[in-house]
Amino acid sequence: MNRLGPGPVGSATAASAAGQYRVCGNCRKVPRQEKRVQVSPPLTRGPSAFIPENEVMQANGLDERTNLLVEEYSTSGRLDNITQVMSIHTQYLESFLRSQFYMLRMDGPLPLPYRHYIAIMAAARHQCSYLINMHVDEFLKTGGIAEWLNGLEYIPQRLKNLNEINKLLAHRPWLITKEHIQKLVKTGENNWSLPELVHAVVLLAHYHALASFVFGSGINPERDPDTSNGVRLIAVNNFCVCDLANDNNIENASLTSSNFGIADSLSELEALMERMKRLQEDKEDEEASQEEMATRFEKEKKESLLVISGAFDDEIVSTDVSRYIEDPGFGYKDFARRGEDHLPTFRAQDYTWENHGFSLVNRLYSDIGHLLDEKFRMVYNLTYNTMATHEDVDTTTLRRALFNYVHCMYGIRYDDYDYGEVNQLLERSLKVYIKTVTCYPERTTKRMYDSYWRQFKHSEKVHVNLLLMEARMQAELLYALRAITRHLT
Repeated sequence: MNRLGPGPVGSATAASAAGQYRVCGNCRKVPRQEKRVQVSPPLTRGPSAFIPENEVMQANGLDERTNLLVEEYSTSGRLDNITQVMSIHTQYLESFLRSQFYMLRMDGPLPLPYRHYIAIMAAARHQCSYLINMHVDEFLKTGGIAEWLNGLEYIPQRLKNLNEINKLLAHRPWLITKEHIQKLVKTGENNWSLPELVHAVVLLAHYHALASFVFGSGINPERDPDTSNGVRLIAVNNFCVCDLANDNNIENASLTSSNFGIADSLSELEALMERMKRLQEDKEDEEASQEEMATRFEKEKKESLLVISGAFDDEIVSTDVSRYIEDPGFGYKDFARRGEDHLPTFRAQDYTWENHGFSLVNRLYSDIGHLLDEKFRMVYNLTYNTMATHEDVDTTTLRRALFNYVHCMYGIRYDDYDYGEVNQLLERSLKVYIKTVTCYPERTTKRMYDSYWRQFKHSEKVHVNLLLMEARMQAELLYALRAITRHLT
């Protein structure tokens, strides 16, 4: 007997129920309250609002390998916009699709509809209509109960109980404790087994991080194949949140060009390469003491809180998204606003992915640890030894700075890393972009994307987004898995 709630409805019933919902022709959103309006297609053609369509196609060629990967691992059965943009880096795409397919389709503790509903709950924390709509479709296709799409009050209590950990993982994972874990796994009809909980946590972290990639890469809503021009009369509630992904008419007063300076982009590139070279030489000459390294980390951590990501004091949350979340006002921003001046430090050496997280997640949810580890290593080590127009460049220090800066914003410190490198390598406009994509992805604008590394190729910026996504996912997992380990000991 399935202990996770009502059994699946028949496919005919699900299809019939799905037909009762009107959807946005742009973003496939299921709205609650209707109003007939005309919605225009995305401002740009192709899979991304930030990257010209021809550049995506030229970069990846949509080669036979990509098509084979989609056939084997795509749950939707089609080449969606996320996959098209990621396929610029085919090597990474294979690791991504394999791990995602395993989470959603292969044997595991959770029933298929639960997996997609958890993805919806995770994406809703960042108002990511693109992912919500994708998994609304998948939820119904896998036999999910259509009534659950009316909102959290219609779902089983066991799923509702994930709200707290979903909220904390998405915005302030350092607050997760063993007490949160104990509350979920305690004896009772609505309890979660540890394998089920680990599966849920992996899904939550995956889709929080994937929302960062969607917004950071300006992923366009999927175009409706049934319309020739993408314009149709559809039902929406006030506005369509997919506009956020496309930067349609959203202005951000704190990110005017004067904030970023008007330095020539070519000289910026040369200056960055010179700093990378100097850092390598300095490292060979002398190493900072442990005390100095700790001081530099604390300084960088504190400064990261002061990086302004935008001026969205009164953010609008669509009813269509808010139905899937509790406490929509809770976010990373509250940390700085409350005047708390100390983000606790998580010493990575005390609980590492390689020595602790990997083995725990693999023990409770077999094989996912191997797939995640391969994905983390792939993105961290991925390099073409190029920077913009330069070849034969060792980009190790730059990749490490990007990954470690994300972890720094979450309070995670590596004792053997000199955080002075972050300030040397990451300009302010890039820090603003990183913080926004990682902590408030729904605020990302095309101006932010365009403002940093102006001489770099789009493929290199996509690589940045992949690094940010995986660093964020790993940070969330480290906090959650550490709490589970403490519960077990």
